[in-house]
Amino acid sequence: MNIGEKLYELRKEKHLSQEEVADKLNVTRQTISKWETNQSTPDFDKIKPLCELYGITADELLTGEKKEKEEQELTNMDKQNIKQKRAQGISLGVLFYFIALVWIMISIPVLFMNPVLAAAIFILICGLATYKIIYTCMVYKKEKESEENTDEENSIIKRINNIIDIICVTIYLLISFVTMAWHITWIIFIISALIKEIVKLIFELKGDNNEK
Repeated sequence: MNIGEKLYELRKEKHLSQEEVADKLNVTRQTISKWETNQSTPDFDKIKPLCELYGITADELLTGEKKEKEEQELTNMDKQNIKQKRAQGISLGVLFYFIALVWIMISIPVLFMNPVLAAAIFILICGLATYKIIYTCMVYKKEKESEENTDEENSIIKRINNIIDIICVTIYLLISFVTMAWHITWIIFIISALIKEIVKLIFELKGDNNEK
């Protein structure tokens, strides 16, 4: 951005007309117009009055360093805010999954609730958890990473998920054959999905911390 454009934007921010600026600086309106259209530049003795009028320093007027720095700070704050909201949203979704698991574990054997009603509430809570995670990921999108880092991270998560699947299937079969409680041991697969989401969340939060 050149000096003329800066002078124009500064005047607009102060809600001043060219005539008003000209009166304050003891110059003509045409002079202000020429400055703002880069037909001429302010004389040295007008730099200080211009800066005082617009509330900036000479360096800010000539280089725009402060404005660029402020914009960068605002951008960093926005990014940090998005990271926090993303982490909070995904964490809340995972919490809903835990609540769903606790509910299905106590609703029938402890509270003696109708199995159909208990299952319906369980599915509803899981739906809310899924909605929260998907909504958060769509609204607060993660900043794009390099393809190399993304591929490496996805490969690690995939291997961890495969291990979790094997362990959960093994536990499911062992517990089911020993207890014959096939009607309840399927919860292990819900736990498996929950663990996968937690693993994904850990990697995302780790990536966010590395960017700081």
